[in-house]
Amino acid sequence: MPASAQSRRARLVRRVVVAGTGVAILALPVVGATTASAATTSSTTLAGYPNTLDGWIRESLAIMAQKGIPGTYNGIYRNVIRESSGNPYAINNWDSNAAAGTPSKGLLQVIDPTFNAYHVAGTSFDPYDPVANITAACNYAAAVYGSIDNVYGAY
Repeated sequence: MPASAQSRRARLVRRVVVAGTGVAILALPVVGATTASAATTSSTTLAGYPNTLDGWIRESLAIMAQKGIPGTYNGIYRNVIRESSGNPYAINNWDSNAAAGTPSKGLLQVIDPTFNAYHVAGTSFDPYDPVANITAACNYAAAVYGSIDNVYGAY
């Protein structure tokens, strides 16, 4: 199988695995996040990190360190679990943002205007991309709260 076809297949498998565990993630946040992360351990990100919640956070932290964006693993993890239970395809279709036409998306539930304003160069422009979502959200949290570590509720 050509490399491009393998890459497309890997992305499809990751999306199916995450979508298939969505109910478990919503029902059991910590267990669901672990299950979704464990289900994708056979692949890595382009930067070589495991394609899991742990890998996404570590890759984001490496980018954040290069760009001078503060934050810690624990601060990111705590907020990811509260916002999306570790589901990179989570979308909030029921709050005031959604009612206004801009639903919160991804691991840290960022709306598109915030994602675009705080996007970090070198990451994907896809708000569902786990590393791009985490890094943009941490950039926003740094600007507004000093760090993602200072966020303990919806932001």
